[in-house]
Amino acid sequence: MLSPAASLPLVVPPMPQKTILLETDLLVAGGGLAGVCAALAAARNGARVVLVQDRSVLGGNASSEVKMHVVGADCHGSKPGARESGIIEELRLEDAFRNPASVYSQWDLLIYEKVMLEPNIRLLLDTDVVSVEMEGSTIRSARAVRLSTEDEFVITARFFADCTGDGRLGAEAGADYHVGREAKSDFGESLAQDVADRQTLGSSILLTGRKHDKPQPFVRPSWVRTFKKEDFKLRPIKSFEYGYWWFEWGGQLDTLKDNAEIRHELLRITLGVWDYIKNSGEFPEAANWGLEWVGSIPAKRESRRFHGPYRLTEHDVLRPQGFPDTVAYGGWFVDTHPPMGVDAPDEPPCVQHHFDHLFPLPLRCYHSRNIANLFFAGRNISATHIAFASTRVMATCAVGGQAVGTAAALWLSAPTNDIRALSTAENIRALQQRLLRDDAFLPGIGNADTADLARSARASATSGSDTAALALDGVTRDLRAAFGAWSSDSRHAWTSASLPAALRLELPAKAALREIHVTFDSGFERELLITPSHHHQKISAPRGAQLTLVSDYRLKIDGVVVHEEKGNVLRKRVHRLPSAVSGSVVELECLATHGAPQARVFELRCYA
Repeated sequence: MLSPAASLPLVVPPMPQKTILLETDLLVAGGGLAGVCAALAAARNGARVVLVQDRSVLGGNASSEVKMHVVGADCHGSKPGARESGIIEELRLEDAFRNPASVYSQWDLLIYEKVMLEPNIRLLLDTDVVSVEMEGSTIRSARAVRLSTEDEFVITARFFADCTGDGRLGAEAGADYHVGREAKSDFGESLAQDVADRQTLGSSILLTGRKHDKPQPFVRPSWVRTFKKEDFKLRPIKSFEYGYWWFEWGGQLDTLKDNAEIRHELLRITLGVWDYIKNSGEFPEAANWGLEWVGSIPAKRESRRFHGPYRLTEHDVLRPQGFPDTVAYGGWFVDTHPPMGVDAPDEPPCVQHHFDHLFPLPLRCYHSRNIANLFFAGRNISATHIAFASTRVMATCAVGGQAVGTAAALWLSAPTNDIRALSTAENIRALQQRLLRDDAFLPGIGNADTADLARSARASATSGSDTAALALDGVTRDLRAAFGAWSSDSRHAWTSASLPAALRLELPAKAALREIHVTFDSGFERELLITPSHHHQKISAPRGAQLTLVSDYRLKIDGVVVHEEKGNVLRKRVHRLPSAVSGSVVELECLATHGAPQARVFELRCYA
C-alpha cells in the first residue's frame, strides 16, 4: 500500500537553462560542405565566425551519417579540368592522402579538424537555430538551443549565412522563399512542368554491404516493403557494396513537416530492396554479402529555395551569358527525379540533360532580396527548380559557401551590413580577386590582383622555358583540356622534361617580399571522389597523394633559400615568411613529384 506521500503527484522542477551571449562577425547556420567552406573562408580572411550545426558531425549529406558522394561540375570526370578548386579541393586532397581506405569516419574527422583548429571559428555542434531577433529588415541576433547541455545561445552578428539546406534561419527571419516546381510559363523554361506544384525531389537512405567468406542469410523484417522484378526495370542493381541513390521517396510530401514519415518509409524501402537482393533468387552471387550499415537520416535533396535579387533559371544553366558579379560556377547535369521515386517504377529514376560547358553563378543568387544581411549557400540558393537540379550537388554548394564566407569577411569594415548596398562594382571586383587568390575558379575571370608583384615579372625556367610565362597568365587550370583528352604540354601549365627543375621570376625592382603563393597541378583531368564507390573507380584519381603534385620543392629569393617543403600533398600553397625578405629574383625549385615525370605549376604569386 502506498504511503500518503508516495501517492502525491511527482513534481519535477524545471531544468536550469543557461543563456550564453555570443558576439561575432558571421554566424553560419548549417555544417554541411557549404557551411563548412563558408566558415573556413570567412575565418581565414580575418572574420570571427560562429558555426552552428544541428548534428554531432560536420559534412551534412557527405558525412558518415548519410554517405552521399560529393560530386560537382566535372560530372564524374566527364568534363576534365572542371573540378572545383579552393577549400573543397584542399579537403579532397587531404582526404585522399590521409584516408586511402576511404573510411567515412576519417573524412568526418578531417572536416572537424579543419574547423576546430581554425582559431577564428567557434563550433557549436548538436545545436539548432530556432529564432531570430530583427531590426527592420536586418537580423540582429539568432537564438540557438543545445539540448544535450541544456544551453541557450543568443548570437549577435554583423552577417548571417543560412547553409542549413532547409533554410530554417532565413525562414525565421522572414526571407522570401519558394517550395516546389515552377510552371513552364513562369520563366519560359522548356524543362519545367506544364503546371506548377509543390512537389520536390525526394530523399534517400543508403546502405553498404560487405562480402564475407561464407553465406550471410538475411531475415526479412515483417515491416519492410516487398519488391518484385518489375519494380526495378529502370533501376538496375549491379553490385552490393553501396546502394543506391535511387532508394528515393517522399518528394510528393512535405520534405520538412513529413520528414519523420519519409524516414520510416525510406527504411522500409531500403531494407525491402536488400531483401529482394538476398532472397528473391535473382542474385545468387549475393549469397556471401552481408548488410554492414544502413543510414538513419534521410539524404534530403530539396525543400526551401530562397529568393535573391536574381533567380537562376534553366536559361542561365543551358545557355549561360555571364554575370558581372560571378562568384562561383556549376556544371553538373540538369538532374531531375520523379518526386515519388521508387513508387514511380515506370519513370526513370532520373532524367539528366547534359551540356558541355560550365556556367557562372552570381552573388545575387547567394543573398536575400528582402533581408539585408542574410547570405545563403547550398541547395537553398536563389534558383528555379530546374536550375537547382544542377546547382544542388555538394561540390557546387561548397564553392558557393566559400564565396559568401569570403564576401562577409571582406565587407566587415563597411559602414553598412546591407549586402545589396555592398554589392557595388568595385566591391565585387575585389571579392572576385580575393576568391581567385584563395584558389577559387571563376569562368572568364583571371588574376588582376594589383598587389601581386609577379604580374609584372619576367618568367624563365631551366626546362620548358617556352611555357614558363604561363605561370603568370592568371589561369590556374588546363581549360584547353576541359572537354577533351588531357595534354601533358598544356598551354596553361609550366612543364619540365626532368627533375629537378626551376621556375624563375625576375621582378622589375627589389621588393620586401612577405608572401609567396604556388599553385600546383593536382590532376583535374580525373574525378577525385571523397570515399569513392565501385561506380566510378575506373575514372577516379587514385587514393593517396596525387601523382601530378610536386612533393618536394624550395623557394629562393635572390639565391637564398627562404622555404623548403617535403611531402607536399596540396594544390595551393601559401608561404608567409617570418619576416620580409628583400629581393628581385624569386625561384621555385621543384625537386620531386609524387610520381609524375614532370613538374607542373599553374601559378606563382608574390606579395610584399
